[in-house]
Amino acid sequence: MEEVVNAIADPVRREILALLHGQPRTVSDIASRFTISRPAISRHLRILRESGLVHDELVGRQRLYTLDPAPLTDLAEWITFLRSPAGWQHRLDALETEVRRTTRERSTPKENTA
Repeated sequence: MEEVVNAIADPVRREILALLHGQPRTVSDIASRFTISRPAISRHLRILRESGLVHDELVGRQRLYTLDPAPLTDLAEWITFLRSPAGWQHRLDALETEVRRTTRERSTPKENTA
């Protein structure tokens, strides 16, 4: 997970991942969208490839890069864990929801069915 975190720590690499989210792209296409040099883009792509977030394939004379979001799974699960209520907080939230529902039901007048 640490390698993935380091890979996405850089804003240029995050933007490259966003570009690759929709479709495979060549180095030239990716580099054309940045003000930094093509060799710098290639270094960023190498880091993303080494972390497993990007795969490359030689198609004819061009190398296509594609996104592989699978390595983000562990990170996403860890973030979800940190964002979720811990222990008693989750139970207290559920209790609060039930109390509000019960209060609302009791304050609503019931129709006579007789």
